[in-house]
Amino acid sequence: MPQNNIATPEYFIWETHGIHTGTGNDHVKHGVDELDKITELAIAKGHPNIAFIIHTPRLTRYRYAAEKRLGVKFIRGDSAYFNYPSQIEKLKLKYGNQITIRFGIELEWLGPDLGMQWNRSKVFQAQDADFVIGSLHFSREGIPYDGSIEETEELIKLRGGLENFWGGYIEELIEMVDSTWEIIQVVGHIDLPKLFAPIPQPLLELDTSGHFLARRMRFLLEMISEYNLALDVNLAGINKGCGIYPDISILKRAKQLDIPISLGTDTHTLQNLGNHHETGIHYAHDAGYKHYLSFSKCIPEKRPLRNQAYKKEEYKVMNLGIEMLNLRFEDRKQRRIPKFSFGGTFRTFLEHHKNASSLGEFEAIRIRKGNKSITISNTIPQNQEEMMKVKGLFSHHKDEPGVLSMIFNALASEEINVETAYLNANNDGTATAFLTLTGDDSSVHEAVEFVKGTGGDSFIEIRVGDILEIQELKKHKNYVLEVDGVNLPIAISKQMILSIHNNTPGILLILLSALASQNINIIDLKLGHRGQKGYALLSIEGNAQNAGNVLTKLGPQFFETTHLSLNGVE
Repeated sequence: MPQNNIATPEYFIWETHGIHTGTGNDHVKHGVDELDKITELAIAKGHPNIAFIIHTPRLTRYRYAAEKRLGVKFIRGDSAYFNYPSQIEKLKLKYGNQITIRFGIELEWLGPDLGMQWNRSKVFQAQDADFVIGSLHFSREGIPYDGSIEETEELIKLRGGLENFWGGYIEELIEMVDSTWEIIQVVGHIDLPKLFAPIPQPLLELDTSGHFLARRMRFLLEMISEYNLALDVNLAGINKGCGIYPDISILKRAKQLDIPISLGTDTHTLQNLGNHHETGIHYAHDAGYKHYLSFSKCIPEKRPLRNQAYKKEEYKVMNLGIEMLNLRFEDRKQRRIPKFSFGGTFRTFLEHHKNASSLGEFEAIRIRKGNKSITISNTIPQNQEEMMKVKGLFSHHKDEPGVLSMIFNALASEEINVETAYLNANNDGTATAFLTLTGDDSSVHEAVEFVKGTGGDSFIEIRVGDILEIQELKKHKNYVLEVDGVNLPIAISKQMILSIHNNTPGILLILLSALASQNINIIDLKLGHRGQKGYALLSIEGNAQNAGNVLTKLGPQFFETTHLSLNGVE
């Protein structure tokens, strides 16, 4: 976490729909051009985070009346948008030790045909964005919903009345969600037209009304829930005089469907930085919410709506587990929010997670999605009594790349499989390993003698024993306890590798050799297995890009190899 010694305001939101960046010389002034100035202002206010957002450029037929009058055709043009990621990177280099900087895009829905292809290209152009908000500003007729009273009245007349006006808007939102759910995380200001058009009564009576508008809004919310998207609680309407988006009736219905929310001021000026945070927090709380989402690299982070309700550390543990699990999935599935089980002191989360289950007194959070899960805790797990003393191999050796692979190489040469492993770096240039093995004793002794004869001065001591003491885990802030239910207790570090592979001799040697070839050192290791599947969790030091690249070349014996480069580890 960046260091900012100024106290954080009592009411603060990690915004998603946050501060809109400007367009520089791209025809139309929109948002804040002085990114350094507003970042410095956020730091001076004690904000731990600032979130920037930019509109994607539009197809030229989607223009506001003022833009048409000025003859502006290329709206929010490519120059500002293309330079957006590099601008943010410069900010991070300059201010990253004082404040966390997140950035995203507001994807302008422009229809399912050319508009959809246009939008896909804009997502790719915003490299490494932390979030994508899908928003509808323009009708399929090309008239904006948030332009002016005159434009709104024109569209109402064109559609034959207020109800048809709102009905068309909702149908376009349904089309947007159905088309873009794999590339967006948040649905923006869901009742935007109320800026210049009153909300019909059926939309304020979603629990009881049989009107077609209520039915279609309920369907839209159900779709958002099924696709596991978040809803934008947008505070910009306060300044515009139409109230927070969405109306409280819509937000309460969203809560009934367990739709997560994100919050933001959607501000376009320096003066509105951080305004209305307290109002927004109370508003969401009145709708029944206790937490909200922010996003990092499109992965959701849960945050307490009221900081005093929970210990911040508990949220950090949960977010770290979410990050670890989501990195195991391909990009489109990373963005979906997983399910939870809570135990011990974490059970305070149960009342606010409708589908969560209890782990009893087990001090842990299990985060699961499909057949994959991570169990994580901030309490050091105790070795079970029967695991304290084991029969196997003990090694005290230099803490250097490639040394551990020498042991596995010798064992594989004798067709010996490593069943479980415990490795700890001792922070003195040495490491200690404990391995339990399959194979006859004479073959194990042959392998050990081979290591002694060929390992040079890499090994201080290596031996086979009937009763070996297993060291306790190193002290750390957080620990993985299980992966997919397999016991793998290990301290969490910034850079880890998860491997699921054939549980046969020589397989792990492939992984260890590949890492050694890239001068990547293993500083902690845990092995486990379930039937024919072996599980390995490794903490590593070395070039992250090289580590990620080498995992793609291991071969079909590896069912999953995931490089866990973790933002959430301090």
